[in-house]
Amino acid sequence: MPNLKEIRTRIKSVKNTRQITKAMELVAASKMKKAQQSALSGQPYAALLAETLAHISTRIEELDHPFFEEREVKTRGIILVTTDRGLCGPLNGNLIREVQKIEGAAKFVSIGRKGKQFLSRSSRELLADFEIGDSVQYTKIKQVTEFMIEKYLAGEVDTVEVWYPRFINILIQLPTKAKLLPIAGLDEMITELRGKNAKPFEASDDDRNFNFEPDPKTILNDLLPLFVIRQVYQAVLSARASEHSARMVAMKTAKDNANKLLDDLTLQFNKARQAAITQEILEIAAATASND
Repeated sequence: MPNLKEIRTRIKSVKNTRQITKAMELVAASKMKKAQQSALSGQPYAALLAETLAHISTRIEELDHPFFEEREVKTRGIILVTTDRGLCGPLNGNLIREVQKIEGAAKFVSIGRKGKQFLSRSSRELLADFEIGDSVQYTKIKQVTEFMIEKYLAGEVDTVEVWYPRFINILIQLPTKAKLLPIAGLDEMITELRGKNAKPFEASDDDRNFNFEPDPKTILNDLLPLFVIRQVYQAVLSARASEHSARMVAMKTAKDNANKLLDDLTLQFNKARQAAITQEILEIAAATASND
């Protein structure tokens, strides 16, 4: 059984750990609220951009843009969004397990150190890696996306996908893969961005009259890259909200475990102290009896 000094040292250590995890929980909670607001506030813009594309595409007789071109998939291009730091529970692990299931050729671009480390360890083809940080800047996301678009247009990859931990709520973050190129299923995407209570969107149901200047095809060519960039930007915002939520929950769990361990150590300390006092009394009583 540990002595009083050892137990006292452990109690002090656990108290310090509890203080650190509590502080990290509060910081993560603050960042999570900001990240969640950013992710949610960007959805209406993304939905409106997708609606505009859907309307324009219905007014062009033949869509011959390479972003709509379906081709045989020989090599997949994947943007993998992970965190830079750990201490966020199984968030990165769940996403990486899905990546490990990929069969066939794939080329990766990583956002976040954890994804880069995994891809390097697993000897997968990493084209480039980017570090975004807590503050998600549109210009950085634009660089990442334009790099992958260039690979797609050059024929080095046949699809462009983004894999990320999607924010559902504070307790749930789902590993998600979204196909960006070639573009398909705009109606379903718009309905999802509008929210679960929104009416299903169909461009053919909209009878509004649109005037395009200079012409629908020119506008479409300008909007398509912006649309893909916006999809990646929205995914990274959702991933950051997931990261801070997962870290907040992990730190709360660590704090609760520290409290439980502290209670056990305190009880153990009191028992050891009581045993020491009892032993001391017995020794005094024995010494007194021997003197008599």
